[in-house]
Amino acid sequence: MKKVLFSLVMMFVAAVAFNKVSAQIEAGPKIEFTKETHDYGTIKYGADGTCTFEFKNTGNAPLIISNAKGSCGCTVPEWPKEPIAPGAKGSIKVKYDTKRPGAINKSVTITSNAVNEPTKVIRIKGNVLPAPEGSAPVNSGGAPANN
Repeated sequence: MKKVLFSLVMMFVAAVAFNKVSAQIEAGPKIEFTKETHDYGTIKYGADGTCTFEFKNTGNAPLIISNAKGSCGCTVPEWPKEPIAPGAKGSIKVKYDTKRPGAINKSVTITSNAVNEPTKVIRIKGNVLPAPEGSAPVNSGGAPANN
């Protein structure tokens, strides 16, 4: 009987210790996005190329986004510079230059203190229609193309 009781006590102690270790691993800010990809579909040349990625800090400490970087100069993110409290929501606005006809397949890399994903990649995709007749298309350098 003493051995059974001792075994039960040891199992209980081990379970409590495991839960404490698990809680320490999971402690800290966590970032959870409502969507990780935005699909513009087919949009007009020069249309508004702004989209928003919403997220929530599901952790138990303030979330700090230290950087957000687009994969090229045509993809410009804006992110909150202040800490996001546990349970609070925030958003990252991404603006794509729609004066570039063709396929969109770009990413934004987010760097934060989140324990679940300190580096997170969100994506935009779609297709920009060609420039309408009579407008000057823009080349990759940003200046009107010479035809």
